[in-house]
Amino acid sequence: MHFRQLEAFHTVMTTGSTVRAAELMGVTQPAVSRGIAELETSIGFALFDRVRGRLIATPEGRLFHREVEESFQGLDRLRAAAASIRDYGSGSIRIACLSALGAELVPRAIQAFLADNPRIRITLQVLSSTNVRNLVLDGRFDLGLAADEVDRSGLDSQLFGNFPVLCALPQGHPLCRLAVIRPQDLQGVPMIGLAPEDRARQRIDAAMRAEGVEPDYLVETPSASTICAMVLAGTAPGFVSPPAVTGFLERGLILRPFEPAIYFRHYLLFRPDAQKARLVRDFIAALFAERNRMRYQ
Repeated sequence: MHFRQLEAFHTVMTTGSTVRAAELMGVTQPAVSRGIAELETSIGFALFDRVRGRLIATPEGRLFHREVEESFQGLDRLRAAAASIRDYGSGSIRIACLSALGAELVPRAIQAFLADNPRIRITLQVLSSTNVRNLVLDGRFDLGLAADEVDRSGLDSQLFGNFPVLCALPQGHPLCRLAVIRPQDLQGVPMIGLAPEDRARQRIDAAMRAEGVEPDYLVETPSASTICAMVLAGTAPGFVSPPAVTGFLERGLILRPFEPAIYFRHYLLFRPDAQKARLVRDFIAALFAERNRMRYQ
């Protein structure tokens, strides 16, 4: 049993004629008849009765055609899927990102992307950078956005952006009178800090110790958004990334630059060769456009 034999049978059943089937298949009428005869031999029963030069489907032939028709419908679905992959890379995209970018930047990029690709399905999960890396490495997500402390071996990666460290302050805090926060200004000041493994946190600590200031962390958390919420509640000042402050400035969060300049570095992570798909490339373009629009670079 071969595909061309099944195709000849299916085409004759749908057109009612070996001549018309031959035209559609781009072969000769004897080739169609031969294919059907070979199929009957391989399956062991007649598909058609030959009546005065016409082919009349047998009861067995009609039953068999139901199965063949389902198979051809499956092929049509495969062709549609192939067209979607050719045009878009796939009909869906799965994104994982760290919380600092999940509050505004990535959602806005998704909104812009869907405006041009309304039929694409998107899954977004906001997770720790380590979990983002693992989901992409395992092939469960198409791309991720993670901080620079994650191990990028086994993945394709691309620098997404450097975002300056800012000092977030509660309203009325004494440091609000300063235009710029420097390490010596934080001598003896309890702070809210990122997790110790965070590379930006390590760079902040190194800068403070270089000025003889030992960081005093009252609370540690991996989430910059959580830091913003705790600072806003009046717990203590904290260090945050610009994309993480969305929605907090309107509620009264105070921001000051920190010097010396230190940056959060975020990377795009891909399964090997995933970024070659058109869908992924287009979404990456939307991410960079939103980053540039928000002037975070």
